[in-house]
Amino acid sequence: MTLTLYPAIDLKGGQVVRLKRGEMDQATVYAEDPAAQARAFVQAGFAWVHVVDLDGAFAGKPANEAAVRGILAAVPGAKVQLGGGIRSMATAEAWLWAGVTRIILGSAALKDPDFARAACRAFPGRVALGIDARDGMVATEGWAETSDVTATDLAQRFEDAGAAAVIYTDIARDGMLGGVNVASTAALARAVSLPVIASGGVAGVEDLTALRDAKAGIEGVIIGRALYDGRIEPKAALAAA
Repeated sequence: MTLTLYPAIDLKGGQVVRLKRGEMDQATVYAEDPAAQARAFVQAGFAWVHVVDLDGAFAGKPANEAAVRGILAAVPGAKVQLGGGIRSMATAEAWLWAGVTRIILGSAALKDPDFARAACRAFPGRVALGIDARDGMVATEGWAETSDVTATDLAQRFEDAGAAAVIYTDIARDGMLGGVNVASTAALARAVSLPVIASGGVAGVEDLTALRDAKAGIEGVIIGRALYDGRIEPKAALAAA
């Protein structure tokens, strides 16, 4: 099985940052120019770029529009998936018209399921669900709140909605370089018919190999800090996938 790799560009104040466990005050700035970073990823051979508007996730509306548009202009031949602050049909439609390949609905999937389902129907194959879990329970509002709904339960609610994929993040591991949670990701992938993309904790090529060999329907993996810190070279990552 082949994994799709999604190098991550997290935006805070127009800069490329990585957080530890989603804490905004634990941000490390890795680049001042998001567009140049996106171009570097594509030139390295990645077909997708995963972009998150962190400020938007907390504000509930887009907050790094200029940076996202700069990325779209810099990599016209690449696929861009975008999450963070997409809480209305107007915002979803605007980003898809602007050139985003796939939008990610996170908090909205839990808090406004009617909108999330409507978006999945209106833009088939172009809406992913971002399910972020803390000890198996869904977290929302930029991970500031934890619900009483399990990640599996939320994913199963959308199986018939036409979602393109589920992006599953283990918050405890995100940005910590402690290794991806293969077991939880594989369990979710086995429990739903939707493709599952792993996120959080990738530390080395061995994590990519473990996900690839899990044989559970894991479609891809998001890589962040490990790429920025040089723990994984793009060429090695693509070869492992």
